Amino acid sequence: MSTVKTVGLMVLMMALLMLVGQWLGQEQGLFLAFFISLAMNFGMYWFSDKIVLMSYRAREVRQDESPRLFAIVQKLSMQAELPMPKVYIIPGDTPNAFATGRNPQHAAVAATEGILKILSEDELEGVIAHELAHVKHRDILTGTIVAAMAGTITFLSRMAMYASMFGGGSRDRENSNPVGEILLLILAPIAAMLIQFAVSRSREFAADEGGARICKRPLSLANALKKLERGAELIPMQNAGTATAHMFIVNPLRGGGIMKLFSTHPPMAERIARLEALAMGGIQ
Repeated sequence: MSTVKTVGLMVLMMALLMLVGQWLGQEQGLFLAFFISLAMNFGMYWFSDKIVLMSYRAREVRQDESPRLFAIVQKLSMQAELPMPKVYIIPGDTPNAFATGRNPQHAAVAATEGILKILSEDELEGVIAHELAHVKHRDILTGTIVAAMAGTITFLSRMAMYASMFGGGSRDRENSNPVGEILLLILAPIAAMLIQFAVSRSREFAADEGGARICKRPLSLANALKKLERGAELIPMQNAGTATAHMFIVNPLRGGGIMKLFSTHPPMAERIARLEALAMGGIQ
């Protein structure tokens, strides 16, 4: 199912680029957009994880550089029957973590300096188990491609805005549709957000349950989530982008009110309640 989702997202990306290409440059723009979309899909599959890690200045660490984190990832990878992923540390005091990569054989787990400071051993194991559940469920490529898609859709809306301001490329301005242009500018970022919303929420519930089963301690993950939510509110991640927010275990962006309705993450109270129910029922 994850593979089908990924292919579907890549086809959607190609269709969007070709649509905008035709809008900006008619037939010539359509063909140009087709070849650009092929190159982008290739790049997203092979390099999107590296781009995300670089954007957060994540540094790969060896066992002697971060023995505590490395040992936890190694232990839980064995329990999850997964290959050992690469381990990265993200600079900054915001407590958070994410996993990325194109498949379990090429996975990476990244944790911030802040999360290593505030979580106990059991709580950190819960968080890493959650990320390894994403790897096991093959969510990581889908999540990384969604991040690239969200960024691309936002870029396309801005490109359309500039094209509209400066004459709309090869189109005759007399034949332009200002209502369509305004709708594109408004709806494109919303479309990006909805794609993240649709893909992310169900994945987080599944990763919470999967992580609880890997580490055998759902309450440890529940306690970690409480700390991480509070930490993200007190110290929001300064360089977090809306396109990649869904990849983290908790939303790294500060937002309240109506923005919570459109959060890429499910309500924290519901996540914690589900983990507590798992603890009550016992983990098999």
